[in-house]
Amino acid sequence: MYKVFVNESPLILTNKLSDAANNKYFLLNGAAINEAIDSLVNKKIGQAFVYHPNHEEILKKFSKKIPIVVAAGGVVTNKEGKVLFIYRNNKWDLPKGKLDKGESIEECAIREVEEETGVKGLKIENFLRTTYHLFKRNGVYKLKEVHWFAMNTTYKGELTGQLEEGIEKVKWKGPKKIKKALENSYANIRILFED
Repeated sequence: MYKVFVNESPLILTNKLSDAANNKYFLLNGAAINEAIDSLVNKKIGQAFVYHPNHEEILKKFSKKIPIVVAAGGVVTNKEGKVLFIYRNNKWDLPKGKLDKGESIEECAIREVEEETGVKGLKIENFLRTTYHLFKRNGVYKLKEVHWFAMNTTYKGELTGQLEEGIEKVKWKGPKKIKKALENSYANIRILFED
């Protein structure tokens, strides 16, 4: 199963028939996918299920209709155990960005965190998970596949948001402030903090 967020609502790509779907499935074809996306965008439904029997093929077939943009980012912790957040588009987010040609996913994650926040000396601890969400570029929907890594740093220098990426603030946040920030964040960011 893949959970793709469309304006905070889940579009679930699944190979299992579920009671939650209430027997309302969209087929894995262009017209049905567009109908599912439009229904979620216009809040006609709270979630949508796209069914295909073959789990191995479902994401590949979906991405033939909605092109994938691969990205990577980090949940960065400092020595005090605080987590690095960025603020853009009136939401708290985590640093991430698009994979460059010839770059590994890990290299991309480190580069993007450095570029978006100014933080140096990043070390990847482990892979966390992959999240998916749709975004529109030039009137066309694209599927962003973000590979998230737990990272740490001993950096104590200045935090500088990448202005050309619209980043207004960069902050280290402890548990209470993280909880508050997640109230004004994205569903695919909140799931990184779930147990």
